[in-house]
Amino acid sequence: MIIEHRDFHVKGVSYKIRPAVRGDAKKLSELRLQIDGETENMDREQGEGFIDEAGFERIIENDANHPRNLFLVADCDGRLIGYSRCQGYDLKRFSHKVVYGLGVLMDFWGYAIGKNLMIESIAWADSIGIKKIVLEGVLETNEKAIDMYKKLGFEIEGTMKKDKLLSDGKYYTSYIMSRFND
Repeated sequence: MIIEHRDFHVKGVSYKIRPAVRGDAKKLSELRLQIDGETENMDREQGEGFIDEAGFERIIENDANHPRNLFLVADCDGRLIGYSRCQGYDLKRFSHKVVYGLGVLMDFWGYAIGKNLMIESIAWADSIGIKKIVLEGVLETNEKAIDMYKKLGFEIEGTMKKDKLLSDGKYYTSYIMSRFND
């Protein structure tokens, strides 16, 4: 299902949320690399699991052709400032759910970009009959994100103790959070 782009104006910043297109691949590769280096809330350190332009082209094409995948970008005057992705399953027993991930450039935190990416993804999921959206590995210290997820109907389903080793040499708990739409 193709979704239309939506325009947002928050605290003087204008951006649109739209489906990723093949022409976004190079920018997405650079964006993901930058976001991974800005925060330890992501699963990767900068450069780990690097996806180049061709890799993103394949992901975008696959997602465009998969009925239970959605890849969105937040676009501010042609500059990509955030992304989100729902990845569904081909297995029948898991066809009711998607795994969700998102990232937003640190300079654009506080402008509801992550929240609006999630709201658009939830609306899409609800419209096609997806019952469950799963967030894997939400870092315990990412309190703003956890609060946002809870306000959008997500709950903590599982706790993974000592799940992530961060730069301070300490282990941190992460959560599996999900939203189930009856």
